[in-house]
Parts: sequence; structure tokens; C-alpha cells
Amino acid sequence: MRHTMKVAAVMSAAALALAACGDSGSTDTSGDGATTSGGEKVKVGMAYDVGGRGDQSFNDAAAAGLDKAKAELGVEAKEATAVDKEPESAREERLQQLIDAGYTSIVAVGFAYAPSLAKVSKANPDVHFALVDSADAKADNIANLTFAEQEGSFLVGAAAALKSKKNHVGFVGGVGVDLIKKFEAGFKAGAQAVNKDIKIDVTYLTQPPDFSGFADPAKGKTAAEGMYQGGADVVYHAAGGSGGGVFTAAKAAGGMAIGVDSDQALTAAPEVKDVIITSMIKKVDVAVYDYIKAEVDGAFKAGEQVFDLKAGGVDYSTTGGKIDDIKAKLDEYKKQIIDGKITVPSKP
Repeated sequence: MRHTMKVAAVMSAAALALAACGDSGSTDTSGDGATTSGGEKVKVGMAYDVGGRGDQSFNDAAAAGLDKAKAELGVEAKEATAVDKEPESAREERLQQLIDAGYTSIVAVGFAYAPSLAKVSKANPDVHFALVDSADAKADNIANLTFAEQEGSFLVGAAAALKSKKNHVGFVGGVGVDLIKKFEAGFKAGAQAVNKDIKIDVTYLTQPPDFSGFADPAKGKTAAEGMYQGGADVVYHAAGGSGGGVFTAAKAAGGMAIGVDSDQALTAAPEVKDVIITSMIKKVDVAVYDYIKAEVDGAFKAGEQVFDLKAGGVDYSTTGGKIDDIKAKLDEYKKQIIDGKITVPSKP
């Protein structure tokens, strides 16, 4: 399927990507290094999705879990990042390069790694893998770390409707894939639970196989500008690094915005933090840390592990106090979801 020259080029690119990570100081050793109960050293390879460490959102949440594991567990780690519009083979080579470098506990950050992880895990049965955001690749050596994004999105959808003065809100998705549509579905359901007649604009920045919608702030800005100009006053994004553009548009329009994955009122650029009324927190950091700790404890568990609202895997943030006046209402919705009185749809 692949020509020899293409494979060589991809391997070269993967090697350069890993070398760049090393040059930036992202290959780290903490203390003497953690060991498993069997006395083997735990070495974690982290393969980020497009945008990588520094996206102030999804990848950074994973990075926070890795950083905590390095600080508290003393694991050794190496990081590498996907490149926009790269071929599938590049993801395979990135994972294999980490393994060949001696990192045998691999965390693949993002559903886009599922096809390549299915192949690499089969070729490396003694290596343990964690696949964040997907259960599409399953094996005895893969832990699938997934989340009930629709439940957290329901809460911020309710927040958007409660705070909107125009009964008009918007959703900006990074890429039109099933995972991001879970965010859309929950957001719509939450907003409509508050006001069944609310107007909801929806835009996706790109469609697969183009995943640049997760790392294009300019596209995020343009999409959100259109929504604010069209009458929306609150916009929620599930667009990774592109969300910075949504915040910029909100600032210019005098509108409100809702962040995603991390508490973005803490991580966004200082000049736009005040427009972020809440964020849908997806605790990728907790999932990543728990996986690494299990590796250190010799307690690896394969299969899907769902981090939902009941398990504390998703939530909403209150930084800045901008939703203090509606917190009681949001917590009531939260309780109803946990108690099973509200079932949040996962498809729009």
C-alpha cells in the first residue's frame, strides 16, 4: 500500500518531530524515575493531536495529567505532536518512534489516533496504550479513555440560555465528527431545556479528513463573528486551539463565550478572559494521570473507561463569578442528570 520512498519520508518526518520535542525540553526525567511493581522503569510516551501542548484546551488538559504524573510519580516522559493534514502513516510512525525510543506506556491524545493505534498496538503486544476520546480501537493492551461530553455540554448550554439576553446562542465545532457532535447535542439540549424556542446557530470549521479546525484561531474568529453579528450573544466552542479566535470575536462584539475541556478563564489570553462566562471541563488530566498511575502500580486495565458527570469526568467551571447567579439552577440540572431523570442525547 505504501511505496518505500513514502515510508522513508514519513519515518524521517516522525524522527524530526521527536527530535524537535527533545530540543524544546519536552523529554523529561523526574527524580530517579518510577518503577512498576515488577521493578521495570515506567516511561510514558505522549502523542498529542494537532495543536499540541500549548493549545490552552484539549491537548493542554492531557499535558497537565502528564505533568502531575512526572511530579508526583517520577515517571520519565517524551512528547510528540501531530502535524496538520499529515498522512495516517505519520501517526503510526510517531507512535512507533516513541516505542522504539523505549517508551512503552503510550498515551495517544485524540480520536484521530484510533486507526494507527489499532495497527501499532497489534504489532507491539507488550506495550500498553491509552487512547483518549475513542473506543474505535480495542485490544487487550489498549485502555480507552472516553467522556460523556454531552452531559457537561448540557450544563453550559443551560448556562448560555440563562445568561442570553437575546434568546440567541451559538456553537462552533472544530471538525464535523461524531465526537464533536456530542458537544453540539448536549449544548442544544441544555439550552432548549431552559427555553424551547431559543435560536441556536451551529458552525463546523472543517470536515474530515481536514482536522485543521482544531488549530485555526482565524477560522474560529470568523465563524463566531458571523454569529455575534447575526444576533447571538453567547457562543460555545468545541474547537481546541481555534477557540482563541472565538474569544477574540466575543471581546470585539461585547458578547459572551463559553470555553471547553479546560477552565479557559484561567488559560486563555489575558485580554479575553473576561468574556468567558464558564467552560465545559472535560477532565482529560484526571484520566491521563489515572492511567499512568495504574501503570506505576502494575494495575493496567484494558477496555473502555467512561468519565461521565456522575464520575466527575465532566463539569462546568465557575471562575470569575459570572454564573454565580444561576449556579443553583445548573446544579439542579446536574443532579437530575446524575439521578437519571434527564437523559442527554449524544447526537444532534
